[in-house]
Amino acid sequence: MDWAEEYDVLVAGSGAGGVIGAYTAAREGLSVLLVEASDKFGGTTAYSGGGGAWFPVNPVLQRAGTDDTVEDALTYYRAVVGDRTPPELQETYIRGGAGLIEYLEQDDHFSFEPFPWPDYFGKAPKARNDGQRHIIPTPLPVSAAPELRTLVRGPLDNDRYGTPQPEDLFIGGRALVARALTALARYDHAATVRETALVELVVEDGAVVGAIVEHDGERRAIRARRGVVMAAGGFESNDELRQKYGVPGVARDTMGPPTNTGLAHQAGIAVGAATDLMGEAWWSPGLTHPDGRSAFALWFTGGIFVDQSGRRFVNESAPYDRLGRDVIARLDAGEMTLPFWMVYDDRDGVVPPVKASNVSITDPEKYVEAGLWHTADTLEELAEKIGVPADALVATVARFNELAASGVDEDFDRGGEAYDRFFFGGGSPLVPVEQGPFHAAAFGISDLGTKGGLRTDTTARVLDADDRPIPGLYAAGNTMAAPSGTVYPGGGNPIGASMLFSHLAVRDLAAAGAAE
Repeated sequence: MDWAEEYDVLVAGSGAGGVIGAYTAAREGLSVLLVEASDKFGGTTAYSGGGGAWFPVNPVLQRAGTDDTVEDALTYYRAVVGDRTPPELQETYIRGGAGLIEYLEQDDHFSFEPFPWPDYFGKAPKARNDGQRHIIPTPLPVSAAPELRTLVRGPLDNDRYGTPQPEDLFIGGRALVARALTALARYDHAATVRETALVELVVEDGAVVGAIVEHDGERRAIRARRGVVMAAGGFESNDELRQKYGVPGVARDTMGPPTNTGLAHQAGIAVGAATDLMGEAWWSPGLTHPDGRSAFALWFTGGIFVDQSGRRFVNESAPYDRLGRDVIARLDAGEMTLPFWMVYDDRDGVVPPVKASNVSITDPEKYVEAGLWHTADTLEELAEKIGVPADALVATVARFNELAASGVDEDFDRGGEAYDRFFFGGGSPLVPVEQGPFHAAAFGISDLGTKGGLRTDTTARVLDADDRPIPGLYAAGNTMAAPSGTVYPGGGNPIGASMLFSHLAVRDLAAAGAAE
């Protein structure tokens, strides 16, 4: 093989997993090259408004006085994930986060703070309804890394609408990525390149020894003396792969960057990697926008969801992945069609009561012109406009208003868990639909990326079909089959797992090299 360059470690992807993996390699004294397929760093992580990590009993939370325990967190996680993923993988995630944060906080470039966010299964054993398992990166002044302002992806409005990137602060996922890149830049044995995708792995004597990367149509071989860490996101932006593996929805409606097309997945599969959870994603309801795309939405301060029959079918305040899965289950069963509708009253005007649309709501007239928002003086007239039976919609609203007056949703338990009440300051999310005129907004199904990928062991080594590690190959983030299986235990699980397993991958390959 004619190697164009040689490093100890090659990292593919620059979301949470990629940047933490590259940083760990550099800090451990290994030469490292990080390749990013798009023109900006950050991956899906950079789109996250919070950028949080679900790491029980980490130093940040300990300083804040948490009374949580690792054993309690493990009890909760196992209760909701079940036996869908290896128990040792689950335990590694639960026990590993605290050590990673301790490691990162030894470097002044990193800073985190508590951000209480309730667990997503509030009735499961040992759930923390006070949110004491979640932290976020501390915002970073852009002035601390001005060269990164336009190089870190996001926010979504920048990519979708071309709005200027913030000039004051990196926040959320952008803060995490910017902090890691700033920390990485201090090491002269670390390099980063953009618009360069990993497209093929190079194997010699059964071991991965490097990769072929592609930039502007030209390919070159990069040797990785210790190993290759693939943290290149999912394949949510590839409709062909979505269809092949049975992932509901379409690429148009994902929150992943357009370059998340599964090249790393395919490269791993080509060298014998086993896969799991390939039909899964991190789901959410999606407010449909005039460009036809349904985008991740949460923080609903009113309204109810109705299907094509004009009836409620779900707890509208449930955690977004659980809500999305409810919709998908009914779609799969042939019990509903898209779009479904948020029906709400006029207490806040025509704009739907969605406080976190992730993609900003633009001129209301555009939604009306696109047939996505409707208004009528009566519920009967509204039903006609959205194509549902009038008597059913009237009865549905009347029933919901009765439940709201009683304070208990006997039909779908809206308000029955702490997350449901989180955006209401702990109060009831049962807001009656009673003040005309009445409105309806179209929703579809969105996702935050696929979560199926290459099967790994507890040190992120990629496994083959016989559960044997493929020497020199590691995976993390959405390139790795998620430890959480078919559920989303709490906010910050995707980013947290990505950070941890890329870190563990590099620590493993560093230790293996030192032992040679």
